[in-house]
Amino acid sequence: MVKAVEKKSGDRHLSINEWENEAKGIISKKAFDYIARGSGEESTLHSNRAAFSDYQISHRVLRDVSKIDTGMTLFGQTISSPMLFAPIGVQTIAHPQGELASSRAAASMNLPFVLSTVSSYSMEEVAGQMKESSRWFQLYYSGNELVAESMIKRAESSGYSAIVLTVDTPIMGFRESDHINNYSPIGEGSGSGNYFTDPIFQNLLEKPIMEDREMALKKQKELFENPSVTWEAIHRIRQYTDLPILLKGIVHPEDAKLALDYKVDGLIVSNHGGRQLDHGVATLDVLEGICDVVKGELPVLLDSGVRRGSDVFKALALGACAVLIGRPFMYGLALGGEDGVMKVMEQIQNEFEVTMALAGTSTISEINKTYLVPKKPNK
Repeated sequence: MVKAVEKKSGDRHLSINEWENEAKGIISKKAFDYIARGSGEESTLHSNRAAFSDYQISHRVLRDVSKIDTGMTLFGQTISSPMLFAPIGVQTIAHPQGELASSRAAASMNLPFVLSTVSSYSMEEVAGQMKESSRWFQLYYSGNELVAESMIKRAESSGYSAIVLTVDTPIMGFRESDHINNYSPIGEGSGSGNYFTDPIFQNLLEKPIMEDREMALKKQKELFENPSVTWEAIHRIRQYTDLPILLKGIVHPEDAKLALDYKVDGLIVSNHGGRQLDHGVATLDVLEGICDVVKGELPVLLDSGVRRGSDVFKALALGACAVLIGRPFMYGLALGGEDGVMKVMEQIQNEFEVTMALAGTSTISEINKTYLVPKKPNK
C-alpha cells in the first residue's frame, strides 16, 4: 500500500492531463507506470485516444438547451449519467483507501461502480460503503470452478446487480514497464481482497493465509489466469446466478454475434485500456460495427480511452448507451482520495453537459450519429 499522503489541489481547476501529471509526482514510479502505461509499445493505448480525434462534432443551433438531462436507466436502475466506474484492481497502490474511497464517490454521484476481481478490498467491504447504490462485479473466471461459483454467489448476496465477465484476458499481456520495474502489485498482495476472504479459496490452501501468505499468493496467481476458458463459461454462470451477464472485451463483430447466440445481457466494447493485446483495434473504431450486429437487442457500452466529456458524447453518438471511465478517476484517487475521485468525475460530467448543450442536445436520447463528421485524412 502507498502511504496516506494526499496532495490538495484546493479549488484550482486541473485539466485531465494535469491530474495525470500531478498524480505521477505523488505515487511511486512503478505504481504510476502500472496504472498509466499499456502493453508492448503501447500502440493500442495510443490508438484508443487517437480514435476520438478522428471525429468532429457538428452542432445544431436554436435548440432549447436550458435544461440538460443526462439521466438514464440501465438494467432497471436509474443513474445520473451514462458514465460508469471501470473495474480497476489493486487500487491501494494509488491511495490507502483504494476501492473504499472510489466506491463512495460513485455512490455519492449515483454512478455504477464496477468492482474488480483483484480489488484490494473485498466485495463485502466495498458493498458496505455503497449502501443501496448501483454496483457490478467484474469477474475473471477462475481456473477453479468452485472459486468462480463462490465469488459469483458472494457478489449476488452482497447486492451487486450484474456480473461483468472479462473475456480479453486469458493470459496477462506483456506490459513492458512492469517488467522493467520488476513490479506486480497482484503478486505482492494488493489485489487479494476477494481471494483471501473467499472460503472456497481458503480451503484450497495447505496452511492458513496468516501462516503462509506467499503460498496463498502463489495459489491466487495459479487460479487467476485461465487460458482454457470458453463461451461455455456463460452457461455455467447462468447456473449460479440470475444476475445480468455482460461480456467485457468484445471488439470483433463475430464475437458480438456469438454473444447474441449465448444470450448475454450486455456487451462492453473494450481492449482493456490498451493493457492486453498490443497493436489492437481502437474501441471507438469498432463500436459502430458491434452496434450494427446487436441492432439494439442488448445494451452496448464503450470502455478504453475515454478522458473528456466530448468523448462521452462521441461514444453515445456512435451507438454506445454508456461508457466506462478508468485511469482518470485513479489519478484523482492518488491526489485526493474520495474527494479527488469526485472532482475528476464531476469534471468529465460537466464537460459532457457543456458539450451536449453546445451541440444542441438536451437529453442523451437525442444524441446520434448525425452530430458527428469524420475528419478528412491529411493529403
